[in-house]
Amino acid sequence: MVDNKRHFVLVHGASHGAWCWYKLVTLLESSGHKVTTLDLAASGIHPKQVDEVDSVADYYEPLIQLVRSLPQEERIILVGHSFGGICTSMAMEFFPNKIAVSVFVASALLPTEEGSSNSESKILFGIRISSNNKSNGSILFPPEYMKSHLYQLSPPEDFSLAMTLVRPISTFDDKFEEQTKVTKDNYGTVARVCVVCREDKLATYESQMAMIEQNPVNDFRVIPDADHMVMFSKPQELFAYFQEIAKTYY
Repeated sequence: MVDNKRHFVLVHGASHGAWCWYKLVTLLESSGHKVTTLDLAASGIHPKQVDEVDSVADYYEPLIQLVRSLPQEERIILVGHSFGGICTSMAMEFFPNKIAVSVFVASALLPTEEGSSNSESKILFGIRISSNNKSNGSILFPPEYMKSHLYQLSPPEDFSLAMTLVRPISTFDDKFEEQTKVTKDNYGTVARVCVVCREDKLATYESQMAMIEQNPVNDFRVIPDADHMVMFSKPQELFAYFQEIAKTYY
């Protein structure tokens, strides 16, 4: 057993799956860490279809089940990419004592102030884009949009991989805000760090920095020349920051 071994749980963003972490899994495991990836509902190879996901709580339930199943004494480093940060936030709310630190990668930060709205997080990550809405209440970014706004700096082979594996995501129902509320007493007690991607065209640098200013975090890093899919465009830089976090917060 490696002395500095940590358990990372990596959560993907909208339309993606556990597959998008393959580079980080390799880097982290080669350094002696334990890594768990999972598919959220109707994502990756998860058996549910998008029209079976009735709410955002249904969507993040696989993560809740996973964290619940961990030994009581185990503490993880929880990583959420993009819309996956909404899901990791709920795991923080339900199981704050099981999470040493939560890492938000190009992701939303939910407000803890009473009366604040979290619907902006839903809008920011493309869940309400009417021009892309499908008739069954789901969306999937068109390939040309994904290439120009999510993958513009990523290797072309990773974009090709994505085109074979991405799946539609639900637009969710009117319970979204109710089912993504977090509190200072739970979510607010877990250390939070952010990774901001300087060339991100979806969660833009400006919007990310504004969220950090409104919702202070323990630390953040800006990765230059990184697009939204930083795990593809700058995997080594992301891995290096994960190593720093493991040493500092675990």
